[in-house]
Amino acid sequence: MKSKILSVLFLLSIFAGISINSAWAAELTIYTYDSFNSEWGPGPVVFKRFEEQCACKLKVVSPGDSGTVLNRVILEKANPKADILLGLNNSELEKSFSYDLWEPYRSPLLEKVPAELHVDKNNRVTPFDYGFIAFVYDSQKLKNPPNSLQDLLDPKYKRKIVIENPKTSSPGLSMLHWTISVYGEDGYLDYWKKLKPNLLSVTDGWSAAYGMFTKGEVPIVLSYVTSPAYHLEYEKTERYQAAVFQEGHYRQIEFAGILKGTKRSKRAQEFIDFMLSEKFQNVIPLTNWMFPVVQHQPLPESFRIAPQPKSAPELNPARVSQQNSKWLKAWSRAMSE
Repeated sequence: MKSKILSVLFLLSIFAGISINSAWAAELTIYTYDSFNSEWGPGPVVFKRFEEQCACKLKVVSPGDSGTVLNRVILEKANPKADILLGLNNSELEKSFSYDLWEPYRSPLLEKVPAELHVDKNNRVTPFDYGFIAFVYDSQKLKNPPNSLQDLLDPKYKRKIVIENPKTSSPGLSMLHWTISVYGEDGYLDYWKKLKPNLLSVTDGWSAAYGMFTKGEVPIVLSYVTSPAYHLEYEKTERYQAAVFQEGHYRQIEFAGILKGTKRSKRAQEFIDFMLSEKFQNVIPLTNWMFPVVQHQPLPESFRIAPQPKSAPELNPARVSQQNSKWLKAWSRAMSE
C-alpha cells in the first residue's frame, strides 16, 4: 500500500512539473561551526525558531571549527553551496574580506548594536555575540590566582596551565594576539618561551583543554570569562573563577554574513534581521556562553561571576590579516625549540 501511494505521488509530481524532493528543498543553507549546532549549542533552538517564523526549511552544515568553515566557503566561492556563513570571528575578518565573499546588507536592527562591536562599516558582516578570553582557575586548588599575563610566568605555575593551539583553535589564536597586543612583535615570542615551562599541554581545541581542567589534571585553563557562569548555572558551584588581568582581556566578536552568489537574498536578509532579534539573542548566554550584542533582557543571574573587563586590547584586523601567517610560524618555531 505504501509503495502504491508513493508511486501515485511520484506521477502526480511529474504532471505538476515538480519533484517530491524539491517540494521539501531547503530555502536557506547556513554554514556554521560544529559547537554552535551541537545539541547543547544555540543552533537547534534558534534555527527551529526561524523556520517557524518564516514557514520555511533550513539546511545547516557544520564541517568543523570557524576556520574550517571559512576555508570551505573560500574553496566554494566559484560555485557557492551556502547562503549564509554564521560564526566568523574578528581574527578571521580581513581574510574573508580579501576573498570578496560577502553580499553587503545592513539590518535595521543594527542600530541597537554598540558601535564598538559593529567593526565592519561596509556591512559585509553583522555581529551576533562577543566574549573575552580569560584564564579560568580552580579556586579549591589555587588560593592565589594570577592577575596578569606576567604572573603566568611565575615558576609556581610550572606544568599547571593548559592552553589551546593558536593554529587550530579560536581561543588559542586570540591568546596569541593578546600577547602581541601587550608585548608587541618584538616581545611576544620571548614571553611565550618563558611561559612554555608552565604549560602542561597545548591542545588542538577548547574541548580537550577544558576537559583536562574539569578532570583536575591542571588548575588553570585558557577559556572565557563566561565559563564560570556555566558551572554556577548548571552545577550550582562558584568553585571555578575567571582571573581578571591588569592588561585587560582580548575580545572575540562573532559575525554572520550573506554570501555573494546566493539566489535567496531576501530570505538571507530575513535571517540576519532575526539574528539580532530577541528570539535569537536571548538564547546566546546560556547556550553559546557569550554576551549577546543586543541585550533584550537582563543577563542570567549566573553571569554575575562573568566579569566584563575594563579594557580590551585588540589588534587591527588588517594587520592580523597581513601578519598572522608569519606570527603563527614564528610561534611554532619558538615552542618547538
